[in-house]
Amino acid sequence: MIPWLPPSPVTAFPPVEQALIEPAGPNGLLAAGGDLTPERLVAAYRRGIFPWFSDGEPILWWSPDPRMVLFPHEFAPKRSLAKVLRNASYEVRLDTAFAAVIAACATAPRAGQPGTWITTEMQAAYRQLHGLGYAHSIETWIDGQLAGGLYGIAIGCAFYGESMFTRVTDASKIALAHLCVYLRQHGFGIIDCQMETKHLASLGARPIPRHEFVRHLARLTPASDVPGPWPADAVRNAFRAAP
Repeated sequence: MIPWLPPSPVTAFPPVEQALIEPAGPNGLLAAGGDLTPERLVAAYRRGIFPWFSDGEPILWWSPDPRMVLFPHEFAPKRSLAKVLRNASYEVRLDTAFAAVIAACATAPRAGQPGTWITTEMQAAYRQLHGLGYAHSIETWIDGQLAGGLYGIAIGCAFYGESMFTRVTDASKIALAHLCVYLRQHGFGIIDCQMETKHLASLGARPIPRHEFVRHLARLTPASDVPGPWPADAVRNAFRAAP
């Protein structure tokens, strides 16, 4: 059995070490219940916990072990992607179309997933976090159209990746590459990728023990951090070949 979160305080979560481990249960399932208020979400992310549930389920909170992460300086584009980054006709913007990005992520087809965990309730919660300066979108635009991107949460100097989508080949990878540039420029130390996938591993992400991940968060997410919007054009020409 997993604990049910009390209505208050919203910062109350069980220790992540109590999360289920296979075969006792799904890897990382920690608690259920609560709500998606900004205070509870930020408190969860600071502890290495995130919500993940489908329509018709209670809110479920997770902290898997190991944890898939990408250190921004370890991002490793393959040669074909590096060429696209240098030469393709695209524009990368930050925080100009958050609602459109999260809506596109919600409808993007996923292998083996008939539905989406980015429910209407989740979208509303993360749009609120965006308004408070915690949630951010990284967007790839081609010919004036939103071609791909990703969104996530920034707390202190840790970025928690939530989801990505693409409508044009490599558009989401372009966004991720520019995110890594922005994070390196601003002293961020880690990108939380949550679950291990071959796609993320091919770009330099790797699993680390949860206790190591939590230690990184303790160092990178001070309680005094001040959230805010990201400059729209901060990484516009990060990879462009010199004329």
